[in-house]
Amino acid sequence: MTPCPATSPSPPRERPQPPRYPRPPHARRIVLAVAVLAAGALAATTARGQEAATPPDGVDTALAYCTNLADEASDARFARKAQTLKVLEEEVEARLNALEEKRTEYQNWLERREEFLQRAQESLVSIYSGMRPDAASAQLAVMDEFTAAAIVAQLTPRNASSVLNEMETEKAARLATIMATLGRGKDGRGA
Repeated sequence: MTPCPATSPSPPRERPQPPRYPRPPHARRIVLAVAVLAAGALAATTARGQEAATPPDGVDTALAYCTNLADEASDARFARKAQTLKVLEEEVEARLNALEEKRTEYQNWLERREEFLQRAQESLVSIYSGMRPDAASAQLAVMDEFTAAAIVAQLTPRNASSVLNEMETEKAARLATIMATLGRGKDGRGA
């Protein structure tokens, strides 16, 4: 009799195996070498631990030497930091001195400007503005240049140009230079 195909036993299924990569021929040697090195390191660590547990003679001397050396190293670090701070402090002091010099310079400039503006009193300006340009220029030409420049700066532009036109060219140029440099306000415009 022939067995029925539905009832016939099926062959056992095989499990799929993961792919196997071929091992290099020296893989076992490498694993063995790593194991030997690990065992040696473990033994050395254990031996060092035992040596530390039982200190040999003279350890107190070595410990004292290390402690003294640590203090000297700390002192050296402190000395380097103190030296760095001293250098930085000197730089700051130099910058402060330079700043103080600039402040003094600006203070002197401001005082000269104030003096320049005070020289030209309103009454004196009104006198020169009422004079003929040739007479005013003759008097201003023999006057101190700063005072003359202050008076001309206070005149109306029309009177100032007439007076400067009647003066010698060099004298008028010097007065105009003085007015341009000292007559500027804080915003860069004339006073």
